[in-house]
Amino acid sequence: MRVDRAGTDLPDVSGLANQQAGPTILRVLVGAHLRRLREASGISREKAGYAIRGSHSKISRLELGRSSFKLRDIADLLSLYGIRDEAERTWILELAEQSNAPGWWDEYRDVTPEWFEPYLGLEQGAAVIRGYDVQFVPGLLQTEQYARSVIRLGHPELPTEQVERRVALRLRRQRILDRPVPPRLWMIVDEGALRRRIGDEATMRGQLEHLTLMARLPQVTLQVLPFTAGHPLGGGPVTLLRFAEDELDDVVYLEQLAHAIYVNKPAELAPYWHFMNQLGVRALPPDESVEMIERMLAEG
Repeated sequence: MRVDRAGTDLPDVSGLANQQAGPTILRVLVGAHLRRLREASGISREKAGYAIRGSHSKISRLELGRSSFKLRDIADLLSLYGIRDEAERTWILELAEQSNAPGWWDEYRDVTPEWFEPYLGLEQGAAVIRGYDVQFVPGLLQTEQYARSVIRLGHPELPTEQVERRVALRLRRQRILDRPVPPRLWMIVDEGALRRRIGDEATMRGQLEHLTLMARLPQVTLQVLPFTAGHPLGGGPVTLLRFAEDELDDVVYLEQLAHAIYVNKPAELAPYWHFMNQLGVRALPPDESVEMIERMLAEG
């Protein structure tokens, strides 16, 4: 592991490549590293922005990993921060260049809202994905038929070709669970989401059967929040992402009707972790959750 001038570890490229994290995580890592270097140098965002012919808001976007990098800008910032060591400069510039590569999800831009794109990259790089859903089975656990029905329900005006593109994107996301080292998926689903029919009877039966199979995978924890548990305070749905890299903060993803909110400040994250932990206590244990789904199947 390399160490920078500020005494912090430099991101490990090889480890990230093995995780297939993609450019989004690399961008966030590089941005966080640039922020540490700037703060260690005592330089303001305004001064850093001026050095690269931009503004403090541009520096903020770069440090949050919310925009692509121009290598000239990164080189100028490293010089401003007093980074002269060629090995360190090369290491950071290589990471920045790799982070500009398109992710596989770029080919689905025609059916992906701009506010959803960051989530796709973060999901691909997460080590732990925790979620609670009230209305639907979580996307990573949906069958093809169920996903198609959900998409048609939300977008009845879409032509068939666009619906199928969205279905393909959802199924492509699920491949992270088939990796040699998959993320840990811990999902809590409201009982109402399992009893509310989406599509025809065969679609719902196939989805419930799929859940019983997925719940038995070692990387998946599935819990059902039964009606008897009452109504959870805080609503939903909520997704929490945790990353293996120490440099990355957790992210809470809150999807709304036509936009999404990303929360990653430690003080703002705490209530969501508390909410998820409380749900985990109130929901049925994994074994009992599978038994409940099997009873639903037996009911027909």
